Amino acid sequence: MEKVNLTIQHLISEAQSFCTSEAILNTPNLYGVTDGKAVGTYVEHQFKQYLSAKYKINIGNSASGLDLPSSDILTDIKVTSIKQPQSSCPFKDAKQKIFGLGYNLLVFVYDKHDDIITKTAKLDFVSATFIEKERTADYQTTLALLQMLENGAIEEEIMAYLSDRNIPADDITLNQLAKQILKTPPKQGYLTISNALQWRLQYGRIVTMEQEVKGITRIIDRGRK
Repeated sequence: MEKVNLTIQHLISEAQSFCTSEAILNTPNLYGVTDGKAVGTYVEHQFKQYLSAKYKINIGNSASGLDLPSSDILTDIKVTSIKQPQSSCPFKDAKQKIFGLGYNLLVFVYDKHDDIITKTAKLDFVSATFIEKERTADYQTTLALLQMLENGAIEEEIMAYLSDRNIPADDITLNQLAKQILKTPPKQGYLTISNALQWRLQYGRIVTMEQEVKGITRIIDRGRK
């Protein structure tokens, strides 16, 4: 069968099928593995192979920084444990926290169980979510900024708020950000982004959110309380 080009809709559909098929497998490779990065790398590799068998896709490398870097997909794959649903990503500039990372995220959240009798591990995917790039900003920061704009905030007030939030930028950059926020208000983000040499992304809000949000597709949704 001839391979077809991967689309976002294909990606979402295949992520759902992958979670279902992978969850029924007992995997000796992951038995006893407690390193979340090792589990994540394994799942990412398996999913990319899963996609490559059916579709023409551009697989990213360390230079591109994204798992699926083609301009029509522009998606990074994140795999994390339900025990602490978070990951890191490269810091590009401070405005990522306000206007989004600049690319989509496909986030798999798993619960891992080891079977001591069969010496295998089983991954139960409790959540899988596709987050469009416009929704990848920090939740609290964008919420506050949008409320400030609604209340008629001026440039100095926005700059002061960004400074109080310890947005990692100098005064010149903060001033440019304040101007940009006034000119083009950000969309409400749904990640929790902590400042570090790399951004630390936390997905607890995504896993447990109840409401439907344009730009966020819940593919597997067993993580809500």
